[in-house]
Amino acid sequence: MTLEEILQSGNYQLIDVREPMELEMDGEIEGAVNIPLGEVEDRKEEILNLDKPVVIFCRSGNRSGKALDFLNHEGLKNGYNGGGWADLKQKIENL
Repeated sequence: MTLEEILQSGNYQLIDVREPMELEMDGEIEGAVNIPLGEVEDRKEEILNLDKPVVIFCRSGNRSGKALDFLNHEGLKNGYNGGGWADLKQKIENL
């Protein structure tokens, strides 16, 4: 499935890998769980145990790509890079 199809399905978990100060400065996406990139390795089980597609995002898509690469290597089968938070938020709002 494509990212757009996952978003349209409404059955997904958002993981925000930005730092907490970025959420305060930039804003959040409702329903997203904040797991900063530096914590992804220690908190990987939270993500790997989800029974629905995982959409990972950050400010630009770079850190979310790194997180997704790591999680795929750890066995994640249904992960998607949502890219930058502003673009992702707009996509979700425009569904």
